[in-house]
Amino acid sequence: MNPPSFSSAQVPADSASRILVVDDQRANVEIMAELLRTRGYAVESASSGEEAFERVRAAPPDLVITDIIMTGMSGFDLCRRIRAERASAMTPVVLVTSLDPLQERITGIEAGADDFISKPVNWPELFARVRALLRTKGLQDEVRRQAEQLREWNLRLEERVQEQVSSIERLGRLKQFFSPQVADTIIAGGEDMLAPHRRDVTAVFLDLRGFTAFTDRANPEEVMDLLRSYHAAMGRIVGRYSGTIEHFAGDGVMIFFNDPLPIEHPGEQAVRMALELQTAFEPIAAAWRERGQEVGLGIGIAHGEATLGLIGFEERWEYAIIGNVPNLAARLCGEARGGEIMIDGQTQMEVERVAKTEGVGLLNLRGFQRPIAAFRLIGLHG
Repeated sequence: MNPPSFSSAQVPADSASRILVVDDQRANVEIMAELLRTRGYAVESASSGEEAFERVRAAPPDLVITDIIMTGMSGFDLCRRIRAERASAMTPVVLVTSLDPLQERITGIEAGADDFISKPVNWPELFARVRALLRTKGLQDEVRRQAEQLREWNLRLEERVQEQVSSIERLGRLKQFFSPQVADTIIAGGEDMLAPHRRDVTAVFLDLRGFTAFTDRANPEEVMDLLRSYHAAMGRIVGRYSGTIEHFAGDGVMIFFNDPLPIEHPGEQAVRMALELQTAFEPIAAAWRERGQEVGLGIGIAHGEATLGLIGFEERWEYAIIGNVPNLAARLCGEARGGEIMIDGQTQMEVERVAKTEGVGLLNLRGFQRPIAAFRLIGLHG
């Protein structure tokens, strides 16, 4: 090979690619390697197919230029072995042909060669082919990098989705232990809304009449069966009216309206819910009556300002309502017979435009120094 002359001005600015030149004729290797270096490429050389293959296995170059006729491993064999390795399967290979160009090209294509150059080497043609192959190799590498990046992103996305699913499942379980309004507030990061505060609320207390006598006569399975059907029916209705369940105490249930989320006309929501609760309890009471068990539902409702917030300790928190309003609702519930709904004077004023009531007079209730004006809720107007 006779070296042509090229000025340094011909060196491309983007040619820092690694090229491996393979030929068992040292002079040929040195000439080609030096000329490629003048073009700005990082060039390595090998004097045999075996040496070249070990270099490729150790660190695949960006391009291999190899003579075909060499002692030991031929250029064809080297090309086949490069293609057989996963790490180098996409490495471009240029075969330098010298004998029968047509036959060598056919064999080279079958071996997996990407391009050919005939001896004597036309250097501008070689450099053009090198640039074209390296450009294609760069695009392939970029596609692989993007595919790998996309795979990593997909894995991260799957992990994040799984984390979100797990989080949603955990938050879903949270609603089994807190009222939905409280759980949703915690999930939304609105813990500040659960800090101690005062607000006008309507409290509703439910209690089963005849339940204590029932528990004395019934077996444990029957007691729990009644409570499950009672709580399930009540819970669905409370949720539909956006009530906040404070706690279950056996057959007693405390519910309040207008906290932690504000509700327009909480007193009206409370009495509508209470009436529907009594209607929903009727088939439950009838079913137990057929078994010889007499139970009924009493409800008390009170309206006014109360203190609300989280109470408890680090391992166990409850969102509670504290003050005269919940106490009054509980005392009025105690005065209600099965099927009755008793309300206080403030609630009566809140709901008089939508509800029918009748006065029951002043009641002396435990914990209250003065008699309390109470009313029986009859139904809704119209």
